[in-house]
Amino acid sequence: MKIETIKTLGALKKSGYQYKTIKEELRRNLLQKLMKKEPTFKGIHGYEYSVIPELERAILSKHNINLLGLRGQAKTRLARQMVSLLDEYIPYVAGSEINDDPLHPISRFAKERIEELGDETPIAWLHRDDRFAEKLATPDVTVADLVGDVDPIKAANLKLTYADDRVIHYGMIPRANRCIFVINELPDLQARIQVALFNILQEGDVQIRGFKLRLPLDIQFVFTANPEDYTNRGSIVTPLKDRIGSQILTHYPESIEIARTITEQETSEALSEKEQIHVPNLAKDILEQISFEARESEYIDVKSGVSARLSITAFENLLSTAERRSLQNGDTTTSVRLGDFMGIIPSITGKVELVYEGEQEGAAQVAEMLIANAIKSQFEEYFPKIEKLKKETDKDPYDDLVSWFFEQSGFELLDSMTDNEYQEKLDSIGPLETLLQQHVPDVAKKDRYFYKEFVLWALSENKKLSRHYLGDGLHFKDVYGGYISGLQ
Repeated sequence: MKIETIKTLGALKKSGYQYKTIKEELRRNLLQKLMKKEPTFKGIHGYEYSVIPELERAILSKHNINLLGLRGQAKTRLARQMVSLLDEYIPYVAGSEINDDPLHPISRFAKERIEELGDETPIAWLHRDDRFAEKLATPDVTVADLVGDVDPIKAANLKLTYADDRVIHYGMIPRANRCIFVINELPDLQARIQVALFNILQEGDVQIRGFKLRLPLDIQFVFTANPEDYTNRGSIVTPLKDRIGSQILTHYPESIEIARTITEQETSEALSEKEQIHVPNLAKDILEQISFEARESEYIDVKSGVSARLSITAFENLLSTAERRSLQNGDTTTSVRLGDFMGIIPSITGKVELVYEGEQEGAAQVAEMLIANAIKSQFEEYFPKIEKLKKETDKDPYDDLVSWFFEQSGFELLDSMTDNEYQEKLDSIGPLETLLQQHVPDVAKKDRYFYKEFVLWALSENKKLSRHYLGDGLHFKDVYGGYISGLQ
């Protein structure tokens, strides 16, 4: 018989059920996973040797936890995944507002119910998915929201005076008894509200409007905070910090490979919907490089962070840009072009906080700079470094390509080109194919055209070619030829 089919206190006692706190429950289930070498936090990448071991040690130590890190570092996701370490079902006294354990009741309702009905006390079951509560700390949060308040309507209906503790309406924290309770952006919580958490964390006392109830609440607290909040918007008061067992620092992905894994995981649905769109691996690397460039940019407030959501939303926009272009051109399938990256600018501008110099440049201009820097950073992984000045005796690997453009009046890659037209246009540049054969001969055929456009963009970013945006695409031209024709 499944234990969750038990309906009375007497049957629960006979089943051998034993009371345990939520921290003991988390610890026991984590130990079992570790002994079986099962992954504890799935879909969390880049934390295998840093954050996850620290989080596991905190759970084994039965600590309340503070996850400290910049935005977009999976803090809330880590907290939510702790639910998987809970038992599938736990029993509670039916009708209890605070999930009283039948063998360890703490509320007046549950104690009176058990005293009245004994072994016939009805039992209900709570699934682990319902044992997660979350509150975003905002300036308007009150003690009544979190802890509770006197309910005059309840007092009137039950004909009780305010001296009777049955008139209390419990807040979110008591109602999360035997649950994981997450408070996001803890420093944003007013200091007087943080003070109200002191006794709940340590002594288990709940104080509401003069009532001092001995409610030893059983809660696993997880707080999240941004280090920038400590200086700009608020702070965690010292006595509260002292009562939080473990503070764990999160971080951004440390490599392009990890960042790509995260983005591909989070955009799997978008990819499945747009199977007709091929995305070269180089395009994925450039996309991730943009976030890395943003975290180092002098125009962006590094302290506010650059969320992993930048890459995720940018990738979705990149797919949509290619999809829209292929539909307009009548192509049933297509491959992402480097020109499609202009479609991700709205995904960048909304994800970064600019410093004063960045505001002067403009958000869109900064986004274009990030794309350009990402292209330059990735270019040297595949091709020789582009030197602005070389000795006359040195052979520049890009001379033939630049000379080809010198002899042309201009070269356009328009969005309105079908895939066949786009490929024919790039194939017309003979030195470009030679360059690919010399340096990236093993690139798949379906990716070669992206690499060709990649070379043109890199040359333009290094002032070997000029590039101008048209309403419907890009115009490439020799730098000096363009200057001379301008004089003429």
